[in-house]
Amino acid sequence: MQLNSARQAWHDCLYTAWDSQGAFIEQLGLLGTMVQTTEKQRKASHAVHQALAGGVQAAIARLTGYIQAFGHFMYSPRVSADMQETAEESIFIMVMQRSPRMTAAKREKLEYVVKGVMARYRYMHQGGQSANDDPLGSPEGFRAWLDAHYGVRLESSNWERDWGGFVNLAFECCEDLDKQALSPVAAAIYEMRSAA
Repeated sequence: MQLNSARQAWHDCLYTAWDSQGAFIEQLGLLGTMVQTTEKQRKASHAVHQALAGGVQAAIARLTGYIQAFGHFMYSPRVSADMQETAEESIFIMVMQRSPRMTAAKREKLEYVVKGVMARYRYMHQGGQSANDDPLGSPEGFRAWLDAHYGVRLESSNWERDWGGFVNLAFECCEDLDKQALSPVAAAIYEMRSAA
C-alpha cells in the first residue's frame, strides 16, 4: 500500500487482492460458483500493507457516520446501497439547509440533481489524484444523463437561474464533506510517514 494521497489510501486500505487468479478460475470451473478460501500470507509486503491499512482504517472508523458514508461512497472499492443512500441524503440535507425556500416539485427534482452532481464529483475524484474531467460539464449533457438514469426532465430554458446555482451548491457541499472525510486520513498518513 502506497501512501500517495488520502483518497488512494482510503481505497487501498479496504481493497483485498486475489493472491491466486488461477485458483479462483479453477474453483469457478469445478464448482460453477466461487468459494472464498483464506491462505496465510507469509510475505513481508503483506504485513506492511496490513499495518498501513490498519492505521488508515482506524482514522476512517473515528469519523461521524454520515461523513464516513460519504467517504466510502467516494473511495471504497465496495459500496453498499445503504452507504450510498446515506451519502446522498447527507449532501441533499446540506444543500437544502443552504438553499432558499422552494416548491415541493422543485425539491423533489433537486434530490435527483444532487445525486447527479455526486456521480459527477465521484468520477472526477476517483483514482486518488482528482485528475478526471467533469463528464457532464455542459447543462445539456447533465440534463440528458438525469433523464436517462432517473427519468427526471429539467427544462433547458433559464438553466442558470433555475438549476445552475443548485448544481454549484451541491458541488460545494461535496467538497466540504470530502475535506471532512479526508482530513483525518491525511493526518494518519502524515503520522505514518513521520514515524518511518
